[in-house]
Amino acid sequence: MYPQITIDINKLHHNLKTILEMCHDNHIDKSMIVVKVLAGDLSIVKEIAKHDFAYLADSRLENLREYRHLNKKKALLRLPELSEIDQVIRYADLSLNSEYETIRQLNEAAMDHNTTHEILLMFDLGDLREGIFYSDDYLPLVEKILALKGIDLKGIGTNLTCYGGLIPTREVLERLVEIKRRIERRFAIHLEIVSGGNSSSFHLFGTDEIPEEINSLRYGEVLFMGRETAYGTMLEGLNADIFTLQAELIEVKMKPSYPRGDIGMNSFGEVPKIIDKGIMKRGILAIGKQDVILENLFPKDKGVTIVGGSSDHLIVDLGNTDYVLGDILEFDVNYPGLLHLMNSRYVDKKYL
Repeated sequence: MYPQITIDINKLHHNLKTILEMCHDNHIDKSMIVVKVLAGDLSIVKEIAKHDFAYLADSRLENLREYRHLNKKKALLRLPELSEIDQVIRYADLSLNSEYETIRQLNEAAMDHNTTHEILLMFDLGDLREGIFYSDDYLPLVEKILALKGIDLKGIGTNLTCYGGLIPTREVLERLVEIKRRIERRFAIHLEIVSGGNSSSFHLFGTDEIPEEINSLRYGEVLFMGRETAYGTMLEGLNADIFTLQAELIEVKMKPSYPRGDIGMNSFGEVPKIIDKGIMKRGILAIGKQDVILENLFPKDKGVTIVGGSSDHLIVDLGNTDYVLGDILEFDVNYPGLLHLMNSRYVDKKYL
């Protein structure tokens, strides 16, 4: 069945093994493997879970529930909702938090379940997504958290580049290290995990820019796409083609490249910007905007160009190629594209 996304499991194993070795060489021994892009695909996550890392991480409790039988600790990446506290305790060993009321309710639920729930207290180092702003007075909050019997303050963390684009540098990460030191001095405790960001921190590997106290990263894109996300650089030794989209041509015709008549809005309420290139060999593929944002697809055949599309149709310029009706075209995808494709129930999955 098409459209179909193929997943090369051997290349995935290679990437994860290589990345874990890179992490070890850069004193990152508490890896959290972020699998949210897989949309709960248990077949792939089972393969990932064969490796030695600290936490399997996802932003959706529905996915963590699917993984509950895997012998890995589970981490909820997104701050918990008050309406889902009980499920957080059921399906996540650890969650990221920044609000005391949420932590207090997690404590109550953990005690009701006769368990202890781990948390990372999140700090905003300037990227302006979740977390306590680093210059605020956080010690009174920490004191209240430490008094909760059902909560284990496992460590602290930060998020970088996801919203504000703040690049991880030693100067930025030292803000987190200083928070760690202040908390440990004030309360005579040891914070086991200091999580210094995500795939964007990999650009610091092999330098002296990662403070030694940073011992954890939460990463997915570098694993699945083979690139760090601060500057988009491909990392040596990693595969960038684990995932390939295949789609079938359902029409191939010679047509004008520019509409004939007045142009208004398309089916998405947009006025299309179309370039007149004369008569064109146009192909239509059976996939569309309800499956993926078309700008996140990249034809493997450089003789093919994406022209546009609608909900269920992807239109391409086939140029001087020999493609005919029923042929299969292949596309590389980026991380956002993979996220949408894996979440589409209309895209078949094939494991190589």
